[in-house]
Amino acid sequence: MNMKEKLSSDTKQFLLTLLATTFSIILTFGTSAVIDRRHKEAAKKEMVKMIIYDFDKTIEQMENASSAFEKAKQQQQELALHPEYFDSLRLQFTDALLVAQMEFSETTENIFSSNIETFNTLGNVNFVHEVSSFYSMRHQYQENLLAQYKKEVSGSRFTESIENIFKFDFPDYYYTNQVYLNALKRTRDLCMKMMKVSEDEMKEFSNQRMVNEDHSEDYRSLNEQMMKDLLEEEEILQQAREKFEKNQ
Repeated sequence: MNMKEKLSSDTKQFLLTLLATTFSIILTFGTSAVIDRRHKEAAKKEMVKMIIYDFDKTIEQMENASSAFEKAKQQQQELALHPEYFDSLRLQFTDALLVAQMEFSETTENIFSSNIETFNTLGNVNFVHEVSSFYSMRHQYQENLLAQYKKEVSGSRFTESIENIFKFDFPDYYYTNQVYLNALKRTRDLCMKMMKVSEDEMKEFSNQRMVNEDHSEDYRSLNEQMMKDLLEEEEILQQAREKFEKNQ
């Protein structure tokens, strides 16, 4: 092989080696970029579902409050028409009393609000704005309805007399609750659509979360029974006090 042919062979070999090395680098970094992008998308999706799940828990609690207010509103109307039903209806306001104990978990909200990485991961300004709006409305609900209701309940012997029951404006509580509830539902549905999350995905995510969470139904039932027992015992004591005072 002459010198010219040797140089040509060496050049080809060098170019083939360079091409192979370049292709290997591109393939390595390209694959890493794809994997990294997929990981980021998966993380974003999980974070979005975590936020929507928190929305759903809030909405569920407010729906329970709405049901309790509606029931109390109807019973209050029934008492207005038939005061003689007081003894049989007064213990049926238990659900309305339990609304005063309602609290929202702020864990997800705090993660959303305090971590700059959350905003970087989500990468959607409009979605971040709607999430902020949801939590802002929830705070307004707590301040404008729940705080007032808790104050009113704590300052009264609710079922001691029919007059005490009539002091509560349950129609106003019910309709105000509905206004906030409908607004939060619309925001939740907009966020779902904006981030392309399906109801099936949320159902699966919710089922996974419920496996790791304590269920509140037994606790709720226990609270209801305890409240009924408390009201009945207080009534017995009140009657005893009145009887004792008459004998003095």
